[in-house]
Amino acid sequence: MSRRNRISQVTDDFVSLLFPRLCQSCGEPLVRNEEVICLSCLADLPRTDYHIRRENELEKAFWGRCFIERAAAYAYYRRGGIIQTLIHRLKYNGITSIGDYFGRIYGNILKDSGFLDDIDVIVPVPLHPVKVRKRGFNQSMVIAEAIGRSASIEVSDHYIFRRSDSATQTRKSRVERWENVENIFVAGEDTEKEGSHILLVDDVITTGSTIEACTEALKSNRDVRVSVAALGTAIFESA
Repeated sequence: MSRRNRISQVTDDFVSLLFPRLCQSCGEPLVRNEEVICLSCLADLPRTDYHIRRENELEKAFWGRCFIERAAAYAYYRRGGIIQTLIHRLKYNGITSIGDYFGRIYGNILKDSGFLDDIDVIVPVPLHPVKVRKRGFNQSMVIAEAIGRSASIEVSDHYIFRRSDSATQTRKSRVERWENVENIFVAGEDTEKEGSHILLVDDVITTGSTIEACTEALKSNRDVRVSVAALGTAIFESA
C-alpha cells in the first residue's frame, strides 16, 4: 500500500470517528468499504431473483391487465422490513444515496443476468412537477440513472409525463389505486421509436396499478415493448 493510500485511510478513519456514517437500515456505524447499508443488513435483504425467473409472480400480476415483456424487483417489500425502511428514507428523508447505491447494485445484477440485453432506453415512473419541486427529486429517476450508468443505457424522462398530481397511494385498495392513477399519465410526443424496448423503473411495486397506467400511456400511440424493474415489490410468490 502506498504512503498516500495509508494517509487517506487514516484520515477516513479519523473522520468516521468524529462523524460516524450510519447504516440506513439498522443505524449501526458503517465500517471501511461499507456504503449506505451494513453488510449484515445487505445479507438480510429478502431478494426475489425475479430477473432470472420467467413467469414469476410479478410478471403474472400483469397478465390480463397490460402486456409486460418481463418484470423484476430486487427485493420483497414487507411492512417494517429493510426495503420499506430504505425506500421511506429515500423518498421522505431525501437520502438519495440510497437510490443511487441500490440502483448501481441492481443495474449490475440485471446487466450480468442478460435482463437488459435488448433494452433501448430506461424510463422512470414520473412524478408531477409540483411534487418534484416540493421533494427536490424523483426517486425513480435517481434509481433509473444509477441503473443506466451501470449498464451504459440511455435514461430519459421525456417518454411519459404525469399530468395531474394524484393523492398518495398509501393505504388504498387495489381498485382505489387504479382509480387514483387512471388516465393521469400521457406519452411524450415524438420521443419513442417504433419497436423500442423500454425499461420502466419504479421504486416499489405494490398492486401494479401505476405500472399498468404508465404502460398503457406508453403504448397508446406507439408500437413499443415495455419491461419493468423496481427496488421492491409487495407482490410475492404464491405458497
